[in-house]
Amino acid sequence: MGFFGKLFKGPEIDMEKSDANAKKMRALFDQVVENGSDYRLIFGYTEDVSRFNYGFVHGSKTKIGNLIVGWNEERETIVVVPTVPDLSGCGDPTYYRRSEILKAYRNKYPTDAFVIYPDKRGYIAINAYDWLEDEHLYVYVSQETELKEFTVFFNTRFAKK
Repeated sequence: MGFFGKLFKGPEIDMEKSDANAKKMRALFDQVVENGSDYRLIFGYTEDVSRFNYGFVHGSKTKIGNLIVGWNEERETIVVVPTVPDLSGCGDPTYYRRSEILKAYRNKYPTDAFVIYPDKRGYIAINAYDWLEDEHLYVYVSQETELKEFTVFFNTRFAKK
């Protein structure tokens, strides 16, 4: 690969930083989830979009919520733990057991998200990608294999309409 091939290749993943963050995610998850080591992990995020209209000014503001998402195939359970991009702390876990949810599906439009309705009053939409470069908004972690495995689990064992 010549100079121009490297120039147009785009940003490369810092695997050392990614691996360090994957270990931090594991430590935080294991700290707040009983038997946390029984779960596989990915990073995900959720968006809260609020719209405003002040006469001549229209727009929207998006808040990003970072998530450590664990799944256990045997228990058919997904656990979501809120966190921050630098992984300096986390919140309390929320459990989504397949037998207890109203419905779940993968939404492709307008964003690719895994959507879970635990009941008729609320839902969570988990967005997840192989890797996101913006460390100020998202956890810096490469997860191509893990995301593929989570997608298969979600679509085949968890999703129900």
